[in-house]
Amino acid sequence: MEESQSVREETSASREAANPYVIPISILVAGGLIAGAVLYSNGSGVVSAPADQQAVTGTAATGDLVDDDPILGNPDAPVTLVEFSDFQCPFCRRFYQETLPQIKKEYLQTGRAKLVYRDFPLVQIHPGALPAAEGTQCAHEQGKFWEMHDAIFDEQEKQGSGTVQFTADDVKRWAASIGLNASQFNACLDSRKYQQEVEKDIADGSAAGVSGTPATFINGRLVSGAQPFAAFKAIIEEELAKLKK
Repeated sequence: MEESQSVREETSASREAANPYVIPISILVAGGLIAGAVLYSNGSGVVSAPADQQAVTGTAATGDLVDDDPILGNPDAPVTLVEFSDFQCPFCRRFYQETLPQIKKEYLQTGRAKLVYRDFPLVQIHPGALPAAEGTQCAHEQGKFWEMHDAIFDEQEKQGSGTVQFTADDVKRWAASIGLNASQFNACLDSRKYQQEVEKDIADGSAAGVSGTPATFINGRLVSGAQPFAAFKAIIEEELAKLKK
């Protein structure tokens, strides 16, 4: 239930010159270097998702995974979930639809845990995830990160259950639908203001061992894929129990 990206290289100076949405980046994913020029998708339609895979790994991550990213829940909650996600990943959408509501109800809304969202767009296979990631940061400027987060997943679900193709123009349209100042948002997205912010998330995730999405660290313990709520509950309860000792 995790989507991963193979290591491959793509360069195209002519495409970069012709299209402002061609983005040269270098990131580490699955222990390999991806150097490429990433083009925002102009396609449409639905592609079926890969078969379920991965499970709870329980692997401890090193370092502090919490950066300056949006937090859902009480910032002082004792258990921290750090989710690395891709807005175009169908498994991330499944987590959003099926598992996150239960985590919210039982842990985030009760102050026992908080969720930190970090971007990990698999740009070689999900070109729409990049403008979506930068777009949510632009929405964050206007105090609507989570509304934009939800809208991106909800709008895709209207089109199908697999990988939905969308463009930067779609992201702008969705932003307007939630009441954002369109001029401010569009200028922010077009300027690539948060390119480095997203790239830092990718680098931090790669360094922590993320190779696919969604990947969630619970107090540093990695859960790979869109696992059922029970898998998250087991680890969260273990972490809460440690606090009582």
